[in-house]
Amino acid sequence: MTYVGHRAPVGDALQVGPATGRDVVAAYVGLTKPRVIELLLLTTVPVMFFAAGGIPDLGLVVATVVGGALSAGSASALNCVYDRDIDEQMRRTRRRAIPRHIVTPRAALTFGLALGVLATVVLYVWVNPLSAALSVVAECFYLFVYTMLLKRRTTQNIVWGGLAGCFPALIGWTAVTDHLAWSPVVLFLVVFFWTPPHTWALALRYREDYAGVDVPMLPVVARAEVVGRKVVLYSWVMVATSLVLWPVAGTGPLYPVVAAALGAGFLVQAHRMWARARGTEDLSMIKPMVLFHASNLYLSLLFVAVALEPLLR
Repeated sequence: MTYVGHRAPVGDALQVGPATGRDVVAAYVGLTKPRVIELLLLTTVPVMFFAAGGIPDLGLVVATVVGGALSAGSASALNCVYDRDIDEQMRRTRRRAIPRHIVTPRAALTFGLALGVLATVVLYVWVNPLSAALSVVAECFYLFVYTMLLKRRTTQNIVWGGLAGCFPALIGWTAVTDHLAWSPVVLFLVVFFWTPPHTWALALRYREDYAGVDVPMLPVVARAEVVGRKVVLYSWVMVATSLVLWPVAGTGPLYPVVAAALGAGFLVQAHRMWARARGTEDLSMIKPMVLFHASNLYLSLLFVAVALEPLLR
C-alpha cells in the first residue's frame, strides 16, 4: 500500500495515514457533494411529472437525472478546487477530499471539467439542447458568479449566488416540453426565496468558521436577531410565491392545501427562531439547525405535492 499524504480526521485533528482504493473512490464521490445533488434532483423530477401532466417517459427521466447529477457534481467539484484554501480551515469542510490530500487540486479540476462535459453531452443528446444550455448556465453561474465573485465579497453572496440552485426547476420542465413557461418560473422563484433562510440557518450554526476565513455570510456580520428578521421576511415571500402556482398553473385543490400547510409550518419555525434570537447570540438558545432541517423537509414535501398534483387531478 502506498502513502499519498492522506489525512484521516481524528476529532478536529488530521492524522497522516494510507489512502486505500476505497478512500479514493469515496473522496471523488465526496467532491460531487451528493447531498446537494439529491436536493437538486428533488426539484427536477417532480417538475417533470408536473410538465407531463402525469408520468413522464422513463428514459427521459433517467437521462435528465443522470445529466443533472453530472452537472451538479461538476459544479461542486470545481467549487472544491477554488475554495480549497478556506475548506482546510473550516470544521464543516476540512474533511473534504482536497484538504485531506486524497485528491490533488489538478485531479479534482480534471474530474470536475470531465463531469461538466459529460453532463452537457448527455443532456444535449438524450434530452434536448435547451435543457443542456440551462445546465451550462447554472454551472457557470455557480462557479464564476457565486464561488469566484460573490462568496468572499458580500453578504448578498447566497441571495444571488443561490440562483444557480433554482435552475433544476427550469431544466425539469424544459426536458419534457422543450420550452419555458410561467409555471416553472414560479417554482424557480420558490427555490430562490427558500435558499437564504435555508443557508443562513446553516451559516448561523457555523458562523465562527465563516468568520475565521473572512467569508462575509450574513450571520458573520449581523446580529442573530437581524438574521432572524431577514429569515422571516424571505420566508413570507417564499410562501406567498409558492401559492402563486395555484392560479398560474390552474392546479387542483391538493397543491394549494399542501403548500399552505407546509408554508404555515415553516413560518412558525422561522418566527420561533427569530424570537429565540432576540437578545442573545447563544446558538444553543437560538437552535438554527431546527429551521435548517425544517427547510429541507418543506422543500421536499412541496415538490412531492407538485409531482402528485397531475396524478390525482
